[in-house]
Amino acid sequence: MDKYKLFDAEYKFTTIIWEVEPINSTDLVKICHDRLGWKKSTTYTVLKKLSDRGVLQNVDTIVTSLVSHEQVQKYEGENLLNRAFDGSLPTLLATFLQDRKLSAGEADELRQMIENAKE
Repeated sequence: MDKYKLFDAEYKFTTIIWEVEPINSTDLVKICHDRLGWKKSTTYTVLKKLSDRGVLQNVDTIVTSLVSHEQVQKYEGENLLNRAFDGSLPTLLATFLQDRKLSAGEADELRQMIENAKE
């Protein structure tokens, strides 16, 4: 399985780590209990699973990420584009903009992204 593919619970867990890393695993258990309602065993099970996949590492009880939020977003974005829109970025944008108006700033930002992405 691709290490950038995170299921919902894994994504929520990894988001916590991205926010607070580096973090002691004991403190991580407390945060996961407060935010996700997880037991200690659940936290350690998910941590081990994601460590085995190379997403996270737990060295001397200090947890850090090996994969960035941006890498996961890029993977998920490309996966969505290919799966739901046959790889067509114009179709994706047209679908999302169909019932939405852009502010002038958003339109300028998109224009700049398009200009920067041109070959």
